[in-house]
This record gives sequence, C-alpha cells and structure tokens, in this order.
Amino acid sequence: MTGSRVKLPRQIAPPFTVYRNGVLQSEGTDYTVRDGMLEFPAQLKKDKISGWRWFVGAWGVGTYRQHDSIDVRYQLNGQSRLAEGLDIVSPEE
Repeated sequence: MTGSRVKLPRQIAPPFTVYRNGVLQSEGTDYTVRDGMLEFPAQLKKDKISGWRWFVGAWGVGTYRQHDSIDVRYQLNGQSRLAEGLDIVSPEE
C-alpha cells in the first residue's frame, strides 16, 4: 500500500462518517475500512511544528506544509460523537 492508514478508536463502529480536512469522504472512493483502520490511497501527512517555525510564525511569517486532519463522526450510546485529529500511521504499521 502506498497511501496512508488511520487507526480507528475501539469505540467507533459502523455506521460512521469520515472527514478529511473538513470535507466529507466516501467509503470505497476516498477510503476503505480494514482491520480497524481507515485506508486512504492518498499520502496523508501531519505537520509537526518545531519551536523555530512556531517562533517565526508568531512574527507573522508563514511556513506552510501539508497538514491533514482526519475526523470521524459516530454514535455512542445514542449520542453523536466526534473523534478529531486521528493519528496517521505509516503504511507498514
């Protein structure tokens, strides 16, 4: 697999909806579910902001890199829940 994987928390069971950067994703087209993981054909990345980049940004100088956020809306005990910013794992994991 050349894309990316996102581990689903144990409490999440179908049906659920998946959002990438706030945009609703379609199962089968944008991602698949396998063994408790969301599998995306696209390469997803989370940008880690170093102290230096934070300092420069505080002065109004922007440094932009790819930063994907995966959120899942699901039901638990009859209440709607949102799991935000799920961890992106390497394809080998």
